This record gives sequence, structure tokens and C-alpha cells, in this order.
Amino acid sequence: MTSRPAAPTGRRATILDVAAAAGVSRQTVTRAMNDMTGISQATRERVQRLAAELGYTPSRFAKGLVQGARTSVGLAIPDLSNPYFPAFASSVVEAATQRSWNVVVDDYGHGTGSALDAVTRLGPQVDAVIGYLGQHSDEAQSLMGRRPVVGLDYPESGAAGGISFDYPYAARLALDHLSSAGRSKIAFLDSDQGGPAASRGAAVAAVVAEAGIELTLIQAAPSAMAAKNAVQALLGRGIEFDGLLAFNDLMAAGALKALQNSGRSVPGDCAVIGMDGIPLGELVTPELTTLSLDLRSVGRAAVDLLDGLLSGSLEAGSPAASLTLRHGLVVRQSA
Repeated sequence: MTSRPAAPTGRRATILDVAAAAGVSRQTVTRAMNDMTGISQATRERVQRLAAELGYTPSRFAKGLVQGARTSVGLAIPDLSNPYFPAFASSVVEAATQRSWNVVVDDYGHGTGSALDAVTRLGPQVDAVIGYLGQHSDEAQSLMGRRPVVGLDYPESGAAGGISFDYPYAARLALDHLSSAGRSKIAFLDSDQGGPAASRGAAVAAVVAEAGIELTLIQAAPSAMAAKNAVQALLGRGIEFDGLLAFNDLMAAGALKALQNSGRSVPGDCAVIGMDGIPLGELVTPELTTLSLDLRSVGRAAVDLLDGLLSGSLEAGSPAASLTLRHGLVVRQSA
């Protein structure tokens, strides 16, 4: 009776595991898994059977080196219904297309899905991953093995590369603008989802504490409707503020609606500032002042990092593979 090969413990099977189980070289495994010539049909079938039993999936990047396939990049996005993420995804696709790369998008923000679920789905199809992976960044990189992962908006990421944002700088821009306009009772409309989102709230709280400004914290799901309801509830309790900074532009739009419904003028009674700089800000009334990111630059930077990691010109986990980008204040009618 033939015993099954021992599966590797605590990690995904590698080409070396298959080679050891089959008693062949890694080159033979490569030939068998890619249906190349130079080995017998019996050896090919034996290697493929053992690979299946071990759960080994060849890297698409390795296949590309052998077959000349185009590079395929996975893009893990938490919520495509938020206009920020389609804009970011579009920028990644644009930069990747210029390199003749394919992009496979996974929107994991529905039901009980997580970023790690997205990477699990993308892994067999792609050579690398870009995504908002949060606390799952380390696990995502482990799952991808030597194929690089570029994580966004999570400074503690253990991925091969990362892009984070200077939220203390953004908070100072917004609060300095509000203070210069004489606003002294500031509300921060924060996301209630924690995780990477918490870094924005922590930055605002720290800057407010340094400046000695009175701060009212409001938390809601990061959507326009949830923000509108939260601000209306706060105003209904008689809590007043003359300046409001929102977690994102969607929430700021909801806050504008709540203030208008309660008879407050913007910016007369309350100045409002959003964050992210999505096109929606120019379509609301009054037009939204916002802490804006150049999303084309963010997508291009992520693809550039990935290019360096794939080519070997950047070392995984090195300082050069980690970038910090800054928002800029775009002043419009609301503040």
C-alpha cells in the first residue's frame, strides 16, 4: 500500500516539497506542472498527482517566466460602493495597463468576507497583490509566499511593500484651517469600524489635544446615510459645534444634509471638511472642502512599488519599499 506524501505543516506546499516527495529535481517538477517536454508521461502524471495531494499550486509568476505569460496582479478592495475605491482601482488599472499587466479585482466588503478571503481567492490567479489588507497584511504575504504583496493604509504591515498616509499632517491642515476661521467647537465624525480606520481618528485626537481645542466625537458607519443620522441625533441632543471634520467625503456629504435639515447654514453656522477628495465633493451643495489625495498618484505609486519588487530592484520589507503619502487641503465653499 502506497502512503500519501506528508503535507508541510503550517505553510503552503512548495515546489521543493513536491520534488522531495516525487524524488525528482525542481526542474522536473516545473516541466511536469507546465506540460513541458523532456520528461516521460509517467513522471509527469506522478508529479502532478503528488502535487495535487500536497495541495501545491504553482506560482503564476513562475509560470510566466516559463511560458511568457503576462503579469497578473490581484487588487483586493473592501467596498466598491464607496466612490473612493473605484477611483483608486481605476488608477491601479491605468498604471498596470501601461505595463501590459492584467488586473483581477476582488471586492471583499460584503457579508462576512475579509481581506484574507480575497487574497485566498486571488492567490491561484495572480503573481502579486495590491490591497487594503489591514491587520491581515502579514497573513496575506505568508499566503502569497515569495510573490509580493503591497498593502495600503496600514503602517504596521508585514507585506513586501506598503503605502501609508500621514494622517497627523492631514489633521493639522484641517484644524489649522478651522481655527484660522475662528472655529473653536470642533466635531470629528469618525468611522466606527476600527482597524486601519482608527489611525485617522487617533491622529485627529492627538492633534486636537496638542492644540487644546474642544472636540466632540461622533461615530457612525462610513456611509452618507449613517453619517446623516448620527449628526442629526447629536444635534437633537442639543450639542452644538461650529466646525466638523469627517472621516471621508461620503460621511461629510451626510453631515451636510443633516445640518441643512436642522436649519444650520454651512459654512455660516458650521464649517465642514471631508477627507479623500472624491469627485462627489464638487457635486454637493455647498461644494465640499476636503483633505484630498491624488488617487492617480496613489495607484501609480502602488504599481511602481510592485514593479520594483517583481523585478528585484526593490528588496521586500526594505525602507525603500514603504512609502508615506500626504493629503492636500482643497478649499471650497463648505469651510
